[in-house]
Amino acid sequence: MKEKLYTIPVHDAFQEDCECPVCSMYRSIEQDALRFTMSGYMVEERRMESNRVGFCERHMKMLYEGEDRLGLAWMIKTHMEHIIGEIEKRQEAPVKQASFFKKKAEPSELTSYLEFLDHSCFVCDKINAMFERYLVTIFYLYKKEEAFRELFRQSKGFCTEHYRMLAEMAPAQLGGELLQQFMKDLNALYLENMKRVKDDVSWFIDKFDYRFKDEPWKNAKDSIPRAMTKLNGIL
Repeated sequence: MKEKLYTIPVHDAFQEDCECPVCSMYRSIEQDALRFTMSGYMVEERRMESNRVGFCERHMKMLYEGEDRLGLAWMIKTHMEHIIGEIEKRQEAPVKQASFFKKKAEPSELTSYLEFLDHSCFVCDKINAMFERYLVTIFYLYKKEEAFRELFRQSKGFCTEHYRMLAEMAPAQLGGELLQQFMKDLNALYLENMKRVKDDVSWFIDKFDYRFKDEPWKNAKDSIPRAMTKLNGIL
């Protein structure tokens, strides 16, 4: 098949020497989303949306760690101005008391808005829209290309979160024997590679035993960060 543009990063991720190619794809999308955010702080439409939804803790920290502090300051300032205006309006609404039959009152406009702010992020929204396309592309390539199926099987498996996501999506993306083969490949990849990394961590522990101090490290030196990827998707 002629490679379409959005298949390229999927192929590239599965060719990397990493413990979860889906994590690698996610991080690539995340970096693109952060650059997109900072490149558009003077674009009115973009800043209006970032003013409305704000940023999660993770991405606020990542934006701060970037080079454009002035751009971030502008986004923070206008976002805070937006929040102040929205909260001032909602503070004027009377608070409803809980009824006799209900222990808890219905959320007020104020608390509903604060709840929205706690769970909204301009960068996350950009990532999620693209990330779903990347996941669908994995199934598309698995269905269409024998070469990709082989590349998939030769990978080092997935972190627990992305293993779950692929397992959940598979029945809607594949069918019949291909679905069964995908799940067989996916399950084997996850367990075999989880056991491989677990064994590396075990050898890392053993190396602190005087009986093994002169033995080679094998693949144990970086086993902890690789295990962190397997368990929590931390690259």
